[in-house]
Amino acid sequence: MTSIETRLDSARLALKYGIGLAAFLAGLDKFFNLLANWEGYVGPLAKAVLPVGPTTFMYAVGVIEMAVGLAILTRWTAVASYVAMVWLVLIAVNLVTTGTYFDVAVRDVEMAIAAYALARLTEVKEAAVPVQVQSRSQATAA
Repeated sequence: MTSIETRLDSARLALKYGIGLAAFLAGLDKFFNLLANWEGYVGPLAKAVLPVGPTTFMYAVGVIEMAVGLAILTRWTAVASYVAMVWLVLIAVNLVTTGTYFDVAVRDVEMAIAAYALARLTEVKEAAVPVQVQSRSQATAA
């Protein structure tokens, strides 16, 4: 790995562990409400269309967030990061409908951008690995 690849990979790993752990822990907290009263973040439009109450909905959200967080931390980083990106944008839209959590909505949009950056960096790294292995094999054969 070249110096620039090492530096880029350190940024990718920081995003991977930061976003993956944040998603998993936020999902886990949906069952304990230590960080926030998560039901309060469900907007009026979401409440109107949900077939279940906000608490039950947040339990389902927690399971999904934990699964996405674990996927980001494993070999599914790129795909799970795209899922997290869309998920975070949808959360931000929901928060705007509450009329109160604009600061959290902005934070979630920024996290969505970070998830996109992680997905792209992961795709670039995964595409480069076979090329590097192939180049080394050809050099050894010559």
